[in-house]
Amino acid sequence: MPRRRALAVAAAAGSAAGAVFLRRRATRRRERAELYFADGSLVTLTQGSPEPDQLLAHARDLLAAARG
Repeated sequence: MPRRRALAVAAAAGSAAGAVFLRRRATRRRERAELYFADGSLVTLTQGSPEPDQLLAHARDLLAAARG
């Protein structure tokens, strides 16, 4: 029984670690724009709605111009 319990705990820990890894990997692929305001607040805009997509298009152009 103790061996079975250890295997179950190891499987659960491995599953949790895998879920965290996949979530972080998926998050890195999404483009986003972060807007910082003078009062210290922050708004993050991600892909998927019209306003962030327009802002992200401009940001891509600026980054491409700065790189090359």
